[in-house]
Amino acid sequence: MSDRLQKHLIDKNVDTTAEFSNLCHTLEGCVLVVDDNPTNLSVLVNLLRDVGLRVLVATDGESAIEQIAYVKPDLILLDVMMPGIDGFETCQRLKANVDTAKIPIIFMTALSETVDKVRGLSLGAVDYVTKPFEHEEVLVRIRTHLMLAKQRQTIELQNIELQTEIAERKRAEEALTIFLHAVSHDLRNPVTGLMMVLEQLSNNSKTADEPILLPRTTLERMRQSGDRQLALINSLLESHVNDVHGIIIHPQLVAIGDIISAVIYDLQPILEKEDATVVVQIEPELNPILVDAAHIYRVFQNLIVNAIKHNPPNLKLTISAQSHTEKMILCEVTDNGVGMTHEQSETLFELYAQGNAQNKLNRRSLSLGLGLYICRQIVQAHGGAIGAVGELNVGSRFWFTLAKS
Repeated sequence: MSDRLQKHLIDKNVDTTAEFSNLCHTLEGCVLVVDDNPTNLSVLVNLLRDVGLRVLVATDGESAIEQIAYVKPDLILLDVMMPGIDGFETCQRLKANVDTAKIPIIFMTALSETVDKVRGLSLGAVDYVTKPFEHEEVLVRIRTHLMLAKQRQTIELQNIELQTEIAERKRAEEALTIFLHAVSHDLRNPVTGLMMVLEQLSNNSKTADEPILLPRTTLERMRQSGDRQLALINSLLESHVNDVHGIIIHPQLVAIGDIISAVIYDLQPILEKEDATVVVQIEPELNPILVDAAHIYRVFQNLIVNAIKHNPPNLKLTISAQSHTEKMILCEVTDNGVGMTHEQSETLFELYAQGNAQNKLNRRSLSLGLGLYICRQIVQAHGGAIGAVGELNVGSRFWFTLAKS
């Protein structure tokens, strides 16, 4: 404890040790003292430094504002009557600036009129002290408002952390929703196709107990279809665990024609039900490429099913793959269906994008959502691009590129 403060407390006839502890405990921070009176500045600077505070000094409002631009104090002791701009205007300017608005200001004034105190508080000051100073009063008020400012900062940080946690939980919920939709979306079609095959086999049997004989090749194709569905489930789970908005790929050399054939085989019951005609055009010299077969399977499946769902029966589909550039191949799924507008094609691959409701057919919806979004995520994960063009009542062409090995 400084001699000056100790002598002051002794003169006041108080327990100096207890009083000092009460006044100065946890008194930390930086205080800017603004006063044009050298004597007042000297007294306050010594008093505040004696209790461990860092002290900045300004002799007028303008220099105080300029100084705060470089070093922001935790609290400001601001004199009212000063040359140039007075304390009221200085306070008003500081509170109007978003960078300084939260700094607590305590007015120092010899004015005793209530109207001046009210004016200072209405401008945003948190408190005031009157001259001549009572040292312990100054310290108590400073301590109180430093603690309040610290508590406010703590609450603001906790609010930010809470908002971040809420945003993360919301993102997790959205990710889980997308994951569940992706599972149901991408598994629905091959499972539906398998169920249609089993139903057809069941209907072809004459009695319930009649054995159903299948060629070994058919059983092998069904087993391969099951393997592809299992690989799809594993890839969906892996993407969800890592980041559902990203795609985890495991590239292997594969012939693009084999992927297309597998997709058409699994979707054959659906294609037959819709009387769709499929033409496959694969460039003969096209070499195997390094891709994740399960994911590229998903792309072709989604594009084909999208064309079937959003067009009338008897659709003609052309599925092709050919060299595009020295480093890329171009894959396309083209149909002769209802087509689309340029505006529709611009947003097709956004999450849960919707088609124009005015262009709906009686039994089919042009609404497009998760499937095309999944396609974009997969193609981009492979370093390619994807897009679509169309013309109303002529047809649509969906295309994507993949890197050559």
